[in-house]
Amino acid sequence: MSLIGQEAAIEAFQDALQSGRIHHAWLLAGPRGVGKARFAETAATRLLAEAAGPHIALPRLATPQDHSTVRLIAAGSHPDFRRLERAFREKTNDRARNITVDQVRSLQTLFATTPSFSDRRAVIIDAADDMERGAANALLKNLEEPPAGTMFFLVSHAPGRLLPTIRSRCRVLRFGLLDDIATAEVLHAEIPDAEEDEIAALVRAGEGSPGRALRFAGLDIAALDRAIGDLIREGDPGNGRSSALARSLAGKAAQPRYEAFLERVPGHIAGVAKQRSGQALADAIRSWEEARSLAGGAIPLSLDPQATVFTLAGMLAALAR
Repeated sequence: MSLIGQEAAIEAFQDALQSGRIHHAWLLAGPRGVGKARFAETAATRLLAEAAGPHIALPRLATPQDHSTVRLIAAGSHPDFRRLERAFREKTNDRARNITVDQVRSLQTLFATTPSFSDRRAVIIDAADDMERGAANALLKNLEEPPAGTMFFLVSHAPGRLLPTIRSRCRVLRFGLLDDIATAEVLHAEIPDAEEDEIAALVRAGEGSPGRALRFAGLDIAALDRAIGDLIREGDPGNGRSSALARSLAGKAAQPRYEAFLERVPGHIAGVAKQRSGQALADAIRSWEEARSLAGGAIPLSLDPQATVFTLAGMLAALAR
């Protein structure tokens, strides 16, 4: 899939690639879900394909799909390409907390030999924010003395968390939130069978982040947002709405919608706060802080879903007063 949006980042990298004076490390900084990882793979693919030849004239860093570089990277077998990310743990069906120092050190086997298909290699770290301290220090050594022909792409959602010495050795590309048109274009490409109503609801829920919107796909996010909106506008004097919503989001089958609810509630309360002033504003801010704390801790602390939803629904209903 071609890159959508992020014109400034694409143009900056394209110009550097064409000039032949390209930096050895790029820090791709911006919010989650706006295309940084896709950009990293697209740019790395184009870099390796250009180096292997022949020259590619396609715009926006695209590479012909029949190019051997594309096929090898897709298969995970390109000898001059590496991607570091938190390791997947089969026993717990989740990912490790960090990118470890051993993962970064494993790159030395790549650097110990000459590239196979050209004079170029590419390494993606997604996300650099996930590196433990030892891993960050190990990477810093590579950035300070970069192996010949190697380019690093560091995806970062919070560049302020990285070592200043890492940031200083990278050229920074800024990625922003996408507009609604670009977000919808990404969603149409990723879920081509989705109805227009669902796409519109996902665009609203994504708030400029297609990656965030895609997490809500298939969850009838529009109905969930309506339920939240009804509580805010009309309240819930008899707790009937809160109880019904809590029951509907309890149980294992409802887990994805429950998690979506947890993510959506603080944002809705923040939207209410923006429209208020004085004591009403102070009350809304306090409600937002409480909702964010409860929603953020619900999964890590294994809180009872039905009780959690009921409490959050009560916070939403209180805004109507």
